[in-house]
Amino acid sequence: MRIGRNALLRGTLGIAVSVVALWILVRSVDIAAAMQVLATAAPAWVALMLVTTTVDVGTRGARWRTLLAPIAPLQYRRVLGYTYIGYLANNVLPARLGELYRSHALGEGEHVSRPTVLGTVVVERVVDTVMVVAIAAVAVLVLSARGVMTSAVLLGLAFVSLLVIALGLGIAAHRLPGADRVAAIVARRPRLLELARRLRVGLAVAGRPRTIALALALSAVAWAASIGTFLAGGQAVGVELTVAQAALLTSGVALVTIVPSGPGYLGTFELTVVGIADGFGIPRDAAFALGLLVHVMILLTTTVGGVIAMLAFRRRRDPQGADGAAPSA
Repeated sequence: MRIGRNALLRGTLGIAVSVVALWILVRSVDIAAAMQVLATAAPAWVALMLVTTTVDVGTRGARWRTLLAPIAPLQYRRVLGYTYIGYLANNVLPARLGELYRSHALGEGEHVSRPTVLGTVVVERVVDTVMVVAIAAVAVLVLSARGVMTSAVLLGLAFVSLLVIALGLGIAAHRLPGADRVAAIVARRPRLLELARRLRVGLAVAGRPRTIALALALSAVAWAASIGTFLAGGQAVGVELTVAQAALLTSGVALVTIVPSGPGYLGTFELTVVGIADGFGIPRDAAFALGLLVHVMILLTTTVGGVIAMLAFRRRRDPQGADGAAPSA
């Protein structure tokens, strides 16, 4: 019940944040002018964006499979399918609830403990946040950026530190002083104790140096593809971005997703792009067109992939019903 209330609270807060972001955008951007810029988007660059977004998601699927490998060696195509399902859920649910949904889907579909799967997702989020903050820090240094982005990077570094500390505590909780006393109290609720044990199994993949090194390498490839999406999007709408500028836009959008928002990060995504691009001297209408184009391409790729993956997932769960009729008794 408490989990359901927390999810409802996060969802309500996320929708409220998106509504405020959309209100700010409508008041600060010439939407008609932005649509005119968007209408001139070059098809060849848009096609390249489809490639980079597909590579991005594909690499993230490979990264999750790497983190799952010590627990359950699964086929890449199946893990990729669950990755797409998570993106699809994020596109329609607020506050990144898709992370919980993909953990549930993989656990149920592959007969793996769902708390354990969730533990690998937590590790994945930590790896991703470390990479994003590193990209943002380098971009800020290269561009000599000041003000809000510098503060955001410092906050990101603090957040990463807290995540790493929390992850370490989660892995080594049973070895900490007083752990026996806590375990004795929790033992009165065996179900809770078992859930904690299974979650720790998933978190424990963070203690495997080779696994984490490979996950970081795959993260670098994924984020390079994300940066490529912004570079191609800029070319499509006539906005010349440097690699450092595209990197700062990419990492800035990613850092904002830490804050709960509406389905598909509606509003917060575009507002972040407009705010960062304004510091580069890019007109707001062109920046909004760029942000909207990149966002639409990401949503399109992940939604189509997610729908296909969801249909395949349901077909595996109900093979007898695939032709619309179950055999008679």
